[in-house]
Amino acid sequence: MTVQITYDEALLEEIAARFDLREPNRLALEKIVRAIEVADGTFTELVADLATGVGKTFLMSSLIDYLAAQGARHVLVVTPGSVIQKKTLDNFDEASSKYVAGAEHVPVVITPENFRAGSVAAALRDPSALKVFVFNVQQLIRPTDKVSRKVRDTDEYLGAALYEYLDEADDLFVIADEHHIYHEKAKAFSGAIRDLHPVALVGLTATPSPADLTKIVFQYTLGEAIADGHVKVPVIVYRKDGTKDERTQLADACQLLRAKRDAYAAYQAITSGAAEVRPVLFVVASSIEHAGEVGQLLAQPGFIGDPGAVLEVTSQSSDEALTALAEVESEASPIRAIVSVNMLREGWDVRNIAVIVALRKLASQTLTEQILGRGLRLPFGARTGSPAVDQVDLVAHDSYKQLLAQKDVLAQRIQLPSSAVATDDQGAATPPVMPAIVSDGEGAVPETPDGEASSPTGMPGTTISVPLPSNSGVDDEAALDNIQIVETTEYQLKPTPQPMGRVDGAPQIVFPRRQVKLTYAQFTLSDIPDGDAQSAGARFVTEVPTFLLRDALIGDRDGEAVKMKISPQEHAEAQQELTIIDTVREDLVTAIFRNPGVMQERAEKNAAKRLVRAFLKGAGVNDETTTAEWGELRRRQAVAGMANLISAAYAGRKREQQHELVPVELPIEPVLVEPDAKDAYNDVFVKHVQFAGWQRNVMPIATFDAGTTEWAIAHLLDREPSIKWWLRIYTNGPAFIPTPTDGNYFPDFIALDTTGTFWLIEGKSDKNSNDADVLRKKDAAVNWARSVRDDGQFGTWRYVFATESAIKSASGSWASLLIVTEPE
Repeated sequence: MTVQITYDEALLEEIAARFDLREPNRLALEKIVRAIEVADGTFTELVADLATGVGKTFLMSSLIDYLAAQGARHVLVVTPGSVIQKKTLDNFDEASSKYVAGAEHVPVVITPENFRAGSVAAALRDPSALKVFVFNVQQLIRPTDKVSRKVRDTDEYLGAALYEYLDEADDLFVIADEHHIYHEKAKAFSGAIRDLHPVALVGLTATPSPADLTKIVFQYTLGEAIADGHVKVPVIVYRKDGTKDERTQLADACQLLRAKRDAYAAYQAITSGAAEVRPVLFVVASSIEHAGEVGQLLAQPGFIGDPGAVLEVTSQSSDEALTALAEVESEASPIRAIVSVNMLREGWDVRNIAVIVALRKLASQTLTEQILGRGLRLPFGARTGSPAVDQVDLVAHDSYKQLLAQKDVLAQRIQLPSSAVATDDQGAATPPVMPAIVSDGEGAVPETPDGEASSPTGMPGTTISVPLPSNSGVDDEAALDNIQIVETTEYQLKPTPQPMGRVDGAPQIVFPRRQVKLTYAQFTLSDIPDGDAQSAGARFVTEVPTFLLRDALIGDRDGEAVKMKISPQEHAEAQQELTIIDTVREDLVTAIFRNPGVMQERAEKNAAKRLVRAFLKGAGVNDETTTAEWGELRRRQAVAGMANLISAAYAGRKREQQHELVPVELPIEPVLVEPDAKDAYNDVFVKHVQFAGWQRNVMPIATFDAGTTEWAIAHLLDREPSIKWWLRIYTNGPAFIPTPTDGNYFPDFIALDTTGTFWLIEGKSDKNSNDADVLRKKDAAVNWARSVRDDGQFGTWRYVFATESAIKSASGSWASLLIVTEPE
C-alpha cells in the first residue's frame, strides 16, 4: 500500500528544531510536505529553488527524516556526479565532518559499491529499515548494447535487479540534487528516474530550469540569502587602470588570499571554539589545457608558490585529485588553490573558498550565480562581523561591469512569462516586429499586407489632403460663380539673360595661385633642455601604489522584497610586478622615439640618452649602476610622462611660412549674358556694362571699371596679332595674388601670346600708380611671376604694370607697351 504523507505541524517543528534548520529550509520543508499531501498518493514532481550556500543538504536530511516518521522506507537520492555523491554520503556518515546531525531514523545507506553485499540484501528485505539509496544518475539510466548497468542486473542475494526492486517499492521517494540537470529535456536522465514510478520526485537546485517553472513550490533567492545573512557577501574586485591580463588577475587574487588568511587567523585567535579554517583560492578556467597553464603559473613564486598546494580538477582528474578535492576543508589539507573547469556544472561548494577568479567572461546570469555559489558558504557557520571573513572576493577585471550591472538578478525569482519572447543566438531578447505606420496628417495609416500603406490617391505610402475653403453654407458651384475676373493691361515679356561659356576654340587657362601655409621647423631633441626632463621625472620619485576596487553586493530587505545595492568597500592594495631600472631606461628611450617627429639619427639617439638621464635624476635615480626596481604602475606612468614631455616639445616647435602654387582653372563659367549687351566696337564705353563682339576674348562678354585703363587695354589686346587670347579678371574671383599686408590682389587681365607666354596685366591711373599699397601689390606680382617661372610647372608667366600714360604712349601696340612698361 502506498504510504500517505500528511502535513503534521508538530512533527515539522520538532524536526526543524532537531536539525536546527534555517528559516528558508524550514519553509521549504513545509511547502514540500504540503504539496505531497495535496497529491494524495499520485505521482507529483516538485522543485525547491534555494540559493547555493543556504543549506540544501539540511533540507534533504530533514525531509528524509519526515518521510520516515510517516512510514516511508525507501528514498533514492540522485546526484549528478561522483564528487557530489561522495559529499552526500558524508552527510550520512557520523565519522565525517560533513555529517548532518538531527535524524531520529538512522538509515541504511546503499551505494553502487555495497548494494550487492549480503548485509544490504538483509536490510532490503527488512520492511522496518529505512533505506536511503545514493546513486549517480549515470548509474541508473537504461543500459545499451555497449554499456551495461549493474543496478539492472539480477542480484543473487536479492533475487532481482536493484532497479526492479526500487520500481516495485510503493513508498519510493526520489530526491534529485541539482535537479536542473534532470529536467524533461534530458530524456535519458529523466527517464531513468521517472520510470521508477516514485510517489514523488523532489528536486533541489539553486538554478532551476525554465522547463520546470510550474513545478517550483518554494523559492529563496541569493539576494534573500545575502540580505538574511545566511551566506557570504559577494564582493566584485577589479582594477580601473585597464589591466586585464590573466597573470595580473591571478597575482591580485593571491594578494587577496593572503589578506583573507590573516583575517581568518585573527578571528580564530579571538574566538573560543572556532574551527580551524584556512582560506582557498578557486579559479575558473576555460578548458582543460587552460587549467593546466593556470596551475603551473600559480605554483610559481609570487603566487601560491608551491606545486603541492595547487589542485587541478577537471573531467580528466585522477581519483587522488578528487579525494584531495573532497578533503580541501580539512585542517590537514595542503591545498591553497583549486583550478577547475567542470566543477561549475556539479554544484560543488565548500566553506573555505574565499577568493574566486573567473578567467572566462561572466555574461550569463546562471554562470555568474554558479561561480559565486562555489564560495558562498560561511566558513564558521554564521556571519562573524569581520568583513574579510564574511565576504567572498570575485576577481573579474574583464567582466566587473557586467557583474555589477547584474546585481538585481540575484534577488529576482524566476517568473512565468506572459507570452513567448523571441531570442537571438545568445539568448538575448529580440524586439517584436511592429507594423510600419505612415502618417496621413491626421492619424496613422497601417500598412497593407503587401507592405504598402493604403491611401486615397492609390499611391503607396502617400495621402493627399486638399482643403476646401469654407463658404458658410454656400455650395461650391455658387462660390465659383461669385469669383470676379479682372482683365489687366497687356505686357511684353523682357528677354532674360542667358548662360554662356567660353567662345568656340577658347582655351581653359590654368592660373598658378600662390597660397601661404604655416609649417613647422625641423624638430630636434636638442631643443629640450635637461632641466625640463629633470622636472618631468621629479613626479615619479616615489612608488605609486595600485589599488583593487572592491564593490560588495548587499541585499536590503523590506518585508518580502529584497533590493540589491552596490556598497563600495575599502580598497585593497594590488601586487605589482617589479621592473629593473635598466628596463625602465629602455622603455623611456622607446617612448621618445615613438614620437613620429623624432628622427632615428645619431645626434637624436645621443640626445635621447641625455634626456633619460636627466629624467631619471629627477625621479631619484642618480647612479647609472643602480639595481633599483620600479613597480609596474610607476613604470607605466613614467613612460607616459616622458612621452608627454616629447609631445609637448614637438607641439611647441617653431613655425614658419612656406608658399605653394595651386592650379586654378579659368574662366569660371558659364556667365549670364544680357541679351542687350553693348558692342565693343560700335558703342561708347559705359562703366560696369557688358560689352560683346570681341575677337580674342576667351569669354563672350566683359565689363570694366575704367575707360582709360581697362577698356583701353582690352581693345589693345583684342586687336594685337601676337595675342592669341585674353581674359578679364574680376575682383573676388579665384585668380589672385596674396600680399603680406593688403589682402588678395586681383590684376585686370590674363593674356596668352603666340609664343605661349602668359601675361598678367594691371592697368592703373596715373594719380594712383605710386600709392604705397599699389606698389606693394606690384612687387608681390613681380615676385609671384618670378616664382612661377622658377617652379617650371605652369609655363612662362610675366607681369605688366601699365599706367594711363604708358597705355597712351603705346598707341595701341602691344610691343610698344612692353617697351614702355619694362616688365621683368
